[in-house]
Amino acid sequence: MLRKLIIFSVCAGTSASFPTLYQSNQEAFQRMLVSFLGSDKMTTASVSAMPASSGSNETSGRKVRLAADQRGHFTAEFTMNGRRVDAMIDTGATAVAINRSTARRIGISPAQMDFSEQVDTANGMARAAVVTIDRLQIGQVSLDNVQAVVMDDKALSGTLVGMSFLNRLGKYQVENGTLLLVQ
Repeated sequence: MLRKLIIFSVCAGTSASFPTLYQSNQEAFQRMLVSFLGSDKMTTASVSAMPASSGSNETSGRKVRLAADQRGHFTAEFTMNGRRVDAMIDTGATAVAINRSTARRIGISPAQMDFSEQVDTANGMARAAVVTIDRLQIGQVSLDNVQAVVMDDKALSGTLVGMSFLNRLGKYQVENGTLLLVQ
C-alpha cells in the first residue's frame, strides 16, 4: 500500500509542477534534463540560500530564494535534526531521500529489517526504510515531522529534498533561474 502511495505521490507532484516549471524557465529545464540523463550519479554543488526580496507580488510568510547552479539544479545547505546537510531539491522524488551515512549523522538509525520498501530511483530499484525527520529547515523555512526514506550509500550518493517537504509549503516556484520556497 505504501509503495502505491509513493508512486501516486510522485505522479501527482510531477504532473502538477511540470507545466509551471517548464514554462517559467525552458532553457534551464532543458539543461537540467540533458545533465540528468547524461549522468548516472547525482552530484551536488553548494548554493547558498538567499533571502527573498519583499516585492509587492510575493506571498507573505517565511521565504527562501535559491539560485540554480550551472546545470540548472537547485542545491543548498539544509539543516536536518540540527545538522547541516547539502541537498538537491528534486520535484520528481516522492519523499526526502537520504543515505545511511547521512541518516546516522542526523540521529536516525533504522534497523536492517526496516528496509522493507522497494523504491524505484533514477539509478534503478533499491531497498528503503521509511523514517521521519524531526525538523528540516532551510533559511527561514522550517517544517517538523517530515517523511523521508533512507537508502544504502551505494544506492544514493547525496540527499534529495522531495515532495514530502515541498508539498507542505505554501508555495514553491521557479522563475528567472531561481526557486522560491514560501512557508
